[in-house]
Amino acid sequence: MQKGFNSDITVRGQKYHVQTEDWGLQNPFLVSRIFCNGAVMKTIKTPYDTVLRLGSSQTEEAIKLALRRQHSTIIDTLMAGGMP
Repeated sequence: MQKGFNSDITVRGQKYHVQTEDWGLQNPFLVSRIFCNGAVMKTIKTPYDTVLRLGSSQTEEAIKLALRRQHSTIIDTLMAGGMP
């Protein structure tokens, strides 16, 4: 199972590190952190029930897709000059 993603991006000369993790079924959240110069600038914590359909037989795939989507959305927002 995919546990997370890490990306380094530069926007208008500023370097960011974006880290997105799946905290697992025991702590059902997708958590993204945006770092700048080693400091956490923002944390986005999304509960599973926000991104998954309850009782889905494809839970693992759905989590993987939601994880990728959250990570990509944050990068897209940063690249557009915004902060999620």
